[in-house]
Amino acid sequence: MQRLFAETKKTFNGLDVLVNNAGVYKFLSLEAITEDEFHRQFNINVLGTLLATKEAANYFGPNGGSVINISSTASAGEADASIYSGTKGAIDAITRGLAAELGPRKNRVNAIAPGEVETEGTHSAGIIGSDFEKAMIASTPLGRIGQPDDIARIAVFLASDDSGWLTGERLTASGGYR
Repeated sequence: MQRLFAETKKTFNGLDVLVNNAGVYKFLSLEAITEDEFHRQFNINVLGTLLATKEAANYFGPNGGSVINISSTASAGEADASIYSGTKGAIDAITRGLAAELGPRKNRVNAIAPGEVETEGTHSAGIIGSDFEKAMIASTPLGRIGQPDDIARIAVFLASDDSGWLTGERLTASGGYR
């Protein structure tokens, strides 16, 4: 992590934005949950977010920076996704806490909570083309699942000065799915 940020500063002469978008999920019933799977998801989704933000905060300049955490609509709780939902609920709380902590240093911290988005992960998990995907689309007022560009545009907004008065916020990007 330290090397990543040091190389970024060396290459780009500084750091303005961090998008914490690394994440994993595995949907499991309560009976199938293991300690190893719990730690895998929390270590990557939550601890990784904290450690990356800790390091990035050392590289933001005097004008501050923008941290964008990727949460999920699943933070509200989803069947067979207790671990994943827990990690994303933690991301929501961490976003608010870090916004308060880093705000005096002119750093903004916000989250994007996507609904279902077509990614390599949703393809490899077998979600695309499944009954689950069809149910998500049927429950989404805009009648489709998201595309990576739908989320990227929101991240660009949060990274820009146009969102200079936003911190500690969670923007839901789900096509209306709740």
